[in-house]
Amino acid sequence: MPVTYDLASRFAQTSGLLYFVALFAGTTLYALWPRNQGRFDAAARLPLDEE
Repeated sequence: MPVTYDLASRFAQTSGLLYFVALFAGTTLYALWPRNQGRFDAAARLPLDEE
């Protein structure tokens, strides 16, 4: 039974959606993780440093 275009397209769309949702959730968790706050605060102050 050959794989039809519709089936392959549906699989690609679903797996792509799940991949990007997981990537978004991982990025959001990384950015909001309390241990990373110091790193982001230092990066936010970097343009204001005169050294």
